[in-house]
This record gives sequence, C-alpha cells and structure tokens, in this order.
Amino acid sequence: MNGPVGSALVMGASRGLGLLVCEELLRRGFTVHGCARDEEELYEAARILAAAVPDSRFVPRVCDVRDDRAVSTVVDDVVRTDGRLDVALHVAGVIQVGHVDTVTLGHYHDAVDTMLFGPVHVALAVLPVMQDAGHGRIGIVSSLGGLVAVPRLVPYSVAKFGAVGLAEGLYAELAGTGVTVTAVTPGLMRTGGHLHARFVDNAVTDYAWFAPLASLPGLSISAQRAARRIVSGVLSGSPTVELTALTMIGRRVHGLAPATTIRAMGLVSRLLPGPSGSAADRMSAATPAVEGRAARDRAASWVVNALSVLGDRAAHRHNEV
Repeated sequence: MNGPVGSALVMGASRGLGLLVCEELLRRGFTVHGCARDEEELYEAARILAAAVPDSRFVPRVCDVRDDRAVSTVVDDVVRTDGRLDVALHVAGVIQVGHVDTVTLGHYHDAVDTMLFGPVHVALAVLPVMQDAGHGRIGIVSSLGGLVAVPRLVPYSVAKFGAVGLAEGLYAELAGTGVTVTAVTPGLMRTGGHLHARFVDNAVTDYAWFAPLASLPGLSISAQRAARRIVSGVLSGSPTVELTALTMIGRRVHGLAPATTIRAMGLVSRLLPGPSGSAADRMSAATPAVEGRAARDRAASWVVNALSVLGDRAAHRHNEV
C-alpha cells in the first residue's frame, strides 16, 4: 500500500455520521485521527474501521471538543506525529428534543458548547497550521436546523445556526489563502442517532414522532451516501454542502420568505405534542432527560419500531448501540 495521501482529524468520530466520515477518509487514503469523549466507544469504532478498511491507519484520541486546551493538544500532537494536518472535520453533536417550556439553560449550554464552541476550538487550533502550509480543508457539520429553526429543537437550532455563521464567515475571511471552510447542512439521515437523542419532556410521545422521521426513506437519506458527499465537498473546498432536497428548499424558501417560513414552523409546532404537566410543575423542576434507547423501551410500540426499523439497523452498523 502506498503512503497516506494526507492527515485528517475528525471530531465526533466514534459513532454515526462521524464514524462513516472516518471510513470514507480512510478509503481515500488518509491517516485519520478520530476524537470522541467516550474511550470505550472510540476503541470499538477503531475495531469497526479496521475491519471495514484493512491496512488503513485510524488513530483513536480521547478528546472533548468543549475543552479548547484538549483540542489544541490533540492538534499539536497530530502535527508532531504526521508532520502535517490537511483536513479537519467537526461532526460531534448532541440532540435534545422537547418543548421550549421544558428545556433548561443547561441544555442550551450543552448544545452551544458542543456544536458551536466545539468547531470554534477546532478552527482556532488548526488554522495556524494550515495557513502556514498554504493549504487546508475544514468541514463544519451543521444541519437543516441551522438554516430553519425547528420546533422542539431550539437549543440544537441555536447552536447549528451559529455553526453555519462560523463556517461561512471563515470561508470569506480565508479567501485566497488556500484554506477553505465548508458549511455542511444535511437534513435527516439514517445514522441511528435517534437512539442517542435526549428527550427532555414526554419521552415516549416525542420519540414516537422523532424516530420515524429520522428513519423513513424519503424523509431521511442513507448515512453512507451523506458521508461520501460530505467528504467530497470538503476536499473540493466547496463553501457549502447541502445533502437533501428538503435542505435546499428550506434554505431558499427561508431566504425568500422568512416570515412565512417561521409561521409555517409555528403550524408544525401546533401539530406536535405540547409540554406535559402544568406550567407550575415545569417551572419548579427540570424534567430528567431520557435517551432514545430508553424511550423506545418505555414505548414498546410495534408501530413505532416498524417505522424506525431502518434507523435501528443503521444504529447497529454505526456503533450507536
């Protein structure tokens, strides 16, 4: 096998889309340094990738993107080890599902610290290396929820809107330097991530609509296909990568008719389950978050499970369980 074509860093590499992005980069000949918070999950990802792409080089690195010093330490070590850093992708994310009356300041902090300050930390750490080299590719994975605010996902949308602004602003600032920053805005993908989503209100009711939306063909796309298009877009230096028709339509309709789009989202919100309990109960104590896996077990609904079967299968393939 020839030597690696370059060195890549992926934040959020242990499961789901991040795992598949690592696999795609490995198939294209990169040495991939994959970062995640959970050591056990990360080493299971390394085992999966070694089986999927034999003779490739994946380096697991335990790192929390919320910690700027930890991110800088990893970047310094990658450059010291490989002598270069060509590609950096931020894929790490958290999803909290719940009515705005039930989410707390802590939920906003968790979302923003992971999905906005995480890419800020990565960008600040890798830009000096890439600018000195005169070449580099950075990818920041946002979402349709970073283009159109989605009901029941307000903390998520707040962080993802910021991530889009970061990527687009950096792309403009770095024009002509050889370093590009790509704003990736996928729609729903069958990653299996619904099992790791955190439901902060009525977990069973909210899981019943969220899991099928994240699993049904036509509403969601294959995570493998998404990973291929993301890596191709980032490596080509594209300013944006939009993965689904819904994302493309959402961006354009919101741009042309923002007030109408917001009102439409209000109608969607009315169709979704409202907050559980009284206003006094919601104000007196935060509802404990329930992971998707636990919500599925509580629901024990064959209908929901049947509608989510493709997402559940993806979860097993992508290290989400």
